[in-house]
Parts: sequence; C-alpha cells; structure tokens
Amino acid sequence: MLRFSARWVSAVVLVLLVGAAFIFCEYLIYYPTILKCAWPKLSPARGGEGSDGRPADSAVHAMVLSDTHLLGAVGGHWFDKLRREWQMERAFQTALWLLRPEVVFILGDIFDEGKWSSQKNWEDDVRRFHRMFRHTADTELVVLVGNHDIGFHYEMDWFKLQRFEKVFNASSTRIVTKKGVNFLLVNSVALHGDGCPICQSVEKELIRLSRDLNCSLQNPLSEKF
Repeated sequence: MLRFSARWVSAVVLVLLVGAAFIFCEYLIYYPTILKCAWPKLSPARGGEGSDGRPADSAVHAMVLSDTHLLGAVGGHWFDKLRREWQMERAFQTALWLLRPEVVFILGDIFDEGKWSSQKNWEDDVRRFHRMFRHTADTELVVLVGNHDIGFHYEMDWFKLQRFEKVFNASSTRIVTKKGVNFLLVNSVALHGDGCPICQSVEKELIRLSRDLNCSLQNPLSEKF
C-alpha cells in the first residue's frame, strides 16, 4: 500500500511539474522578458520640458513591429500556424499590458500569402489578425502594406491594394499625428519610379504632403493633420 501511494504521489508531482513548466513557457515567460524593456526617459530641463524643448508629457509612446507574416492556407501547416500565432499573440498582448503604447505601427508584410490569397482565405487571415492584435481604444493600431500583402511590384494591382486598404482603413501615403508628432507612412512597394499607375498616384500624394508639411513649418498656427 505504501509503495502504491508513493507511485501516485510521484505521478501527481510529475503532472504538476509538467503543468507548471507548460504554463510558464507558454504564458508567463513573456512577462519577465518584456519587463526588461522600458521607454526612454527624457532629460529634465527647466520648466518641466524634455530634451527637445517640448513638455515632458507630450512624448509619444510608439511601438513598432514588422513582418508578422501570418501563414496562409497554401504554404502554412496548421501546427506551425498554431505555434507562431500563439507566441505572437501572447507577446503582443503582454507588451500592450505592460508598456501601454499610445500607437502601434506594423510596417508591412502582415500576411505571408496576401499576394495570392483567394477572397475566402483573405477573410480568414484578416479574422485571425484582428483576434491576435486586438487592443483597447487607448492604443491606436496603424498598419502599413508590404509586398507579401499585395504582391511585389510586378504583381501589385489595384484590386489587392484596395482590398488591403479597405480592411485596415489605410492608404498608400498618409500622415498620422500623435501629440504634434507627424509620422509619414508610405507604400514602399510603389516607389520603383517606373511610372506605373499606382507609383504615379503615390508620388503625386507624396508631393502634396511635402507641400503641406512645408507650410506647417512656416506657419506653426496651421491646423494639425
């Protein structure tokens, strides 16, 4: 009886150890890792201003990510998807909770197969993206387009570009302003300068935004973008 009980105790201890290791490696490990990160501190100056002369509380906490490459239906294995997306989701959600960024930029290549996805696969990829990168109203999520989202320059067309822009409320060239800081966002796939219709559209918009920015520098009282 004593030997039987000892085996049960050993089995329970083993299960608890394996369970604790699983919870730590799959959930808790992100906290000590991300806690090593911190926002840069502005050097204090007279009048409570930061090192750039602006009030210290006007600093923008911006987090920048890139190339999430959510696997698609063609080349993505289900288990590989499960592992990658769980890790990305936990890392992102933990970073949001600990760092509280005001804006998050994802610099393109959101998807791995957006360049050839069918409408059904596209909608599935978008649904998974929104689940993984959910956020509160206190954080603005800004998404840029990449070549794996709409195709490389020679594969890019208006349909794939507009499909992406509609889903993410984005445009190929725009300015996002947070606390007076302007972020100029551009579709780099359209910067080949070969005169393609999409390239021409982006170049014209860049020229317009350049003029607007120059005017704002000359007139500090002009409206914010």
